[in-house]
Amino acid sequence: MNKPIELLKVLIQTPSFSGREEETATLIYNYIKPHVDKVERLDNNIIVRPKQADPQKKNILLNSHHDTVKVVDGWTYDPFGAEQKEEIIYGLGSTDAGASLVCLIDTFLQFYPLEIPYNLYLVASAEEENFGSQGLSSVLPNLPDIDFGIIGEPTGLTLGVAQKGLIVVDGTLHGKAGHAARDVGINAIYGLQDELAFLNSNPFSKKSAHLGETTAKMTMVTAGQLHNVIPDSCTYVLDVRVNELYTLHEAMDVLKSGLKADLKPRSLRWHSRGIDPSHPIFLTAKNLNIKTMGSPTLSDQVHCDFPTVKIGPGQSERSHTADEFIHTHEIKNALKIYKEIIENIVI
Repeated sequence: MNKPIELLKVLIQTPSFSGREEETATLIYNYIKPHVDKVERLDNNIIVRPKQADPQKKNILLNSHHDTVKVVDGWTYDPFGAEQKEEIIYGLGSTDAGASLVCLIDTFLQFYPLEIPYNLYLVASAEEENFGSQGLSSVLPNLPDIDFGIIGEPTGLTLGVAQKGLIVVDGTLHGKAGHAARDVGINAIYGLQDELAFLNSNPFSKKSAHLGETTAKMTMVTAGQLHNVIPDSCTYVLDVRVNELYTLHEAMDVLKSGLKADLKPRSLRWHSRGIDPSHPIFLTAKNLNIKTMGSPTLSDQVHCDFPTVKIGPGQSERSHTADEFIHTHEIKNALKIYKEIIENIVI
């Protein structure tokens, strides 16, 4: 287990803010290169293919990301110090998602020289935290069709079999300007009452077994320029978390059916994901005593139009927080579980 921990510490000590991962990409490339026949770099993504791909075998992808968010306030440890106290390692990206990444790299390298029933691919991806265009989405067209993917993210080693999608929606309500001292104009702000009433009516009827309800929450509101002018427009932002029972376009149709504002989604790329209950991974999880769950947070699963699960060491609640940390026993357990999943799954 020492090699994954050593790699993790070096990754923590190397700043890799999303979109600026050049140094960690080089580090990962150089770490893997002596152990494989060929390692590829696409922008800041590192790709490793099986020793000899067999077209008769199905393809499994191991993926996690090496970029991080920026440093938040409140750290009492050096975010780039990789300080270890007993079995706890502190540092930015230690849980999200450095620990998952180093465990998947180690798992891939263990299986690389072996004859196994699958073609195993590894991608250490960039730009996950900012969902940039030069991350996993740019890598997938360069790979063969993937039959199953394991996405390394902190889940407490619970198997994420579904993940909510996201739509950020800008809404604009229109009114008519007028002097605030006179009974004229149409106040666009007042239109928020009906908008909020609709959102609070739970307009999304389809409830998921793993992800629960689709939710739409108003998170930002802007209106007015002067205290004595009735505003003729009011803008707001919706954070819409979509379960796997709706496409993003269907979720937008629901919103448009009851909201009066002009609605404009910022993106329709961040799809919800859910794996079919009949997929062999559920039997594998049962046999290995791995619990399953639905995840409310996004990951590179949004880019995968093939069956994927999300699983990794550490708790998601530590992500993007001050004094982020990982336990060494969590890394040890992840190495064991990743290996067992690959050895036992039959697809």
